[in-house]
Amino acid sequence: MSKDNTTEKEKRIIGRSEKVDFPVLGLFDVAAKIDTGAYTTALHCHDICLKMENGKNVLYFKLLDPSHPEWNEQVQCFSEFQEKKIKNSFGNFEKRFIIKTVIKIAGKKINSVVSLTDRGNMRYPVLIGRKLIRNKFIVDVALQNTWQTCNS
Repeated sequence: MSKDNTTEKEKRIIGRSEKVDFPVLGLFDVAAKIDTGAYTTALHCHDICLKMENGKNVLYFKLLDPSHPEWNEQVQCFSEFQEKKIKNSFGNFEKRFIIKTVIKIAGKKINSVVSLTDRGNMRYPVLIGRKLIRNKFIVDVALQNTWQTCNS
């Protein structure tokens, strides 16, 4: 326990998996794995492509994929983004596009950076890394969907 009890009280307890929202992207109640071993947050996307418009690259992608229950064919468009090398779950580096967006987890809206990747073979379409949860949450791996269960 920390010396400063007020800091501990501000942190919400979350489980090893939680439901999250991406309100700016129109994506709600999506299963996310909380992974303290991962640094960044990743979101499952497909049909990721760059198009040149008015002399500037614009990033287009679709969230999730047709096999996911929350999938729709809506195309997302971002003119502000980055491209970074990120180590994937197999330990290999891959280039990923990074966007800034809002994530709502356990009732908190958090401005965050999210990498876009194909997570179609993974159990969870969203992976929440320690950069997002740091100083905001305490993870209890014995729990799942704590916020949905306790505060619905």
